[in-house]
Amino acid sequence: MRDWIFKPTGKRKRVNLLALDSWIDSGLFGTWEGFRDWWSSYSSFFARFKIAGWRRWLNELVSEGATMGTGALLVMLAFAIPAFEETKTAWQTAGQFSVTFLDRYGNEIGKRGILHSDAVPLDEIPEHMIKATLATEDRRFFNHIGIDFLGTLRALVENVRAKDVVQGGSSITQQLAKNLFLTPERSLKRKINEAFLAIWLEARLSKREILKLYLDRAYMGGGAFGVEAASKFYFGKSVRDVTLAEAAMLAGLFKAPTRYAPHIDLPASRARANEILTNMVQAGYLTEGQIHGAKLNPAEIIDRTDYYSPDWFLDYAFEEVQRIMRDTGQYVLTARTTVDIGLQKAAEESIQNILRQHGRARRTKQGALVSMEKDGAVRALVGGRDYGESQFNRATHAYRQPGSSFKPYVYLTALENGYTPDTTVVDGYVQCGRWSPRNYSGGYRGALPMKHALMRSLNTVAVRLSLDVGREKVLANVHKIGHTHVKKTCSMALGDTGLTLLAHTGGYAVFANGGMSVKPYAIEEVRNSHGKILYIHERDEPAQVRLFERSKIEQLNSMLALVVSSGTARRAQLPFTWAVGKTGTSSAWRDGWFMGFTGQYVTGTWFGNDDYSPTGRVTGGNLPAMAWKDYMMRAHTDYNIPQIPGLPVHPGQIAEQKRLEQLQQLDARVAASNPSLRKISPETINALEALRKLFRTAAPLGETVPAQTGRTPSPDAAEKSPEKGQERNDQRASLQR
Repeated sequence: MRDWIFKPTGKRKRVNLLALDSWIDSGLFGTWEGFRDWWSSYSSFFARFKIAGWRRWLNELVSEGATMGTGALLVMLAFAIPAFEETKTAWQTAGQFSVTFLDRYGNEIGKRGILHSDAVPLDEIPEHMIKATLATEDRRFFNHIGIDFLGTLRALVENVRAKDVVQGGSSITQQLAKNLFLTPERSLKRKINEAFLAIWLEARLSKREILKLYLDRAYMGGGAFGVEAASKFYFGKSVRDVTLAEAAMLAGLFKAPTRYAPHIDLPASRARANEILTNMVQAGYLTEGQIHGAKLNPAEIIDRTDYYSPDWFLDYAFEEVQRIMRDTGQYVLTARTTVDIGLQKAAEESIQNILRQHGRARRTKQGALVSMEKDGAVRALVGGRDYGESQFNRATHAYRQPGSSFKPYVYLTALENGYTPDTTVVDGYVQCGRWSPRNYSGGYRGALPMKHALMRSLNTVAVRLSLDVGREKVLANVHKIGHTHVKKTCSMALGDTGLTLLAHTGGYAVFANGGMSVKPYAIEEVRNSHGKILYIHERDEPAQVRLFERSKIEQLNSMLALVVSSGTARRAQLPFTWAVGKTGTSSAWRDGWFMGFTGQYVTGTWFGNDDYSPTGRVTGGNLPAMAWKDYMMRAHTDYNIPQIPGLPVHPGQIAEQKRLEQLQQLDARVAASNPSLRKISPETINALEALRKLFRTAAPLGETVPAQTGRTPSPDAAEKSPEKGQERNDQRASLQR
């Protein structure tokens, strides 16, 4: 072909254009004809498979279903990959620690680890205990692959029929997967992960091993995990020795341990036990005659009327102990914590009361609260509405958008860069990239002092400040405080990155203490089984360092005080001392926050839903602020409250101090006019000294609050230190005189 196209002309070769054109044309024609022949053969081959009518529609349905199913499988696998990362940990030995916890005064308040009792082999657990569990929780346990499709379908039908969730479709394996690896949040992602992990457990463990783990790890109320610990707690004996009636009562706790716990509601627990006995008959495990005696003679429990377990706090403290004592080789421990039981009870009651009164109307199912001293010592921690219903700790593990409660970090950065509370800022249109913020109430207010912009929680001003001073500087301050995972974004100033309530409260503690570093903590001291001190917080943790100039913190606090007195948080006002803080509301009303403090306590509250569904317009200024005030009214039992940096002493505190001084002067005049009152025998002096020492080392059982305060005292409220305790005792003595 080369010689045909190129003609020799002396020393050079000339291109034969006609021949080249002919070659191209013939090549294209041949290619086209070849393609036509191939297409004809291809069409003839597949024409054999041509279908019409109902067969065609069936084929289309199957094809589309296969396509969508493949896509769904890929999506589910993508969701499940993060969950499988959890299986890489030593999940079967996670309960090796055995920790006894004490409150801040040295009183035992609960245990963790040791209650994950697996000391009883499955062969030694009574048959009626196992049958009661299977009859209620998973009758097809030994027949499915980890997911009971028939059981799930049956539960779905019953729930649709009842228009409510009356039956659960999760198998025992799925419940174990949730207990071992996942959080109790209600979401599609969690259910997908739960299903995959259930199949993973079935492939890795035998049915007997799965059942044993479930019986050992399920929460049974009263701070007890597993049937052995629950049997000892409720009946004072090993699960080996439980009767049929007692086994039915224990099996009834798996569904809702708080609701059916016999030490909380014995009639409800016995009614639930009767349901379990009926389930055993329906499942074919027992006859009516065999359960007759158990129904006539219900289980009797140990008297636990005075029992109280601060479970949310204990879970957090247990995590802290495991972190502190990791790699030490010490597992049997006693830890003195920071919790104040009086404050803990008040915190739980405040969250429950607000949800009980307003939860349904506001479409809000969960709330959380953290209260700490200004150095980070956590005094109370509530991780949800009902620990028995869900052990997921929303105070420590839930990352939710803080909304406008993030803005003080931005305003503090502005104060460090030349702004003052009276600096004029502009509430107007501002843009970052293609995004521009809008104010909650809409519109713009033009020029106004910076303190009023924070008071009104104007979004445009916060974003403008972050852009003017530099988002890098804001981010540096946020990381300095401890929120290291916050990222630089256009909407960073509006709290677009999730924070935990515990960490966020610790950030506000920096404002409350005048700018010193804060790391929230729950453990004061740890000892081993021989009483040897292994850890002391004050000795083994880094000392506080100054993060910000006190003058800048004082300016910020004066601005935050306006938020409560005249701004979005007026529901948080306290009649006896200054309240300082900031509200926060995330997009679509998914999260409501109020973060605030007095001179004594730093407290944060959050309300929302686990599935991130919108609430009924919950904002930081309503439910969170109301719960915050309710708790703070209980927490402060007298007027001896330190001064907030940047604020004067509250007029109510000044009036109370003057009243106490007048009482002391009156007492001195009475004693001077009657010398016999000053004569006290040595025996009386010794007795009073002994009482003084006793009161200095023990929490008071109750306190009398001056009538004009209108506050409810915390039943177990305690003094912050021995010196302050003595000062308050002296004040009480003066009041009584």
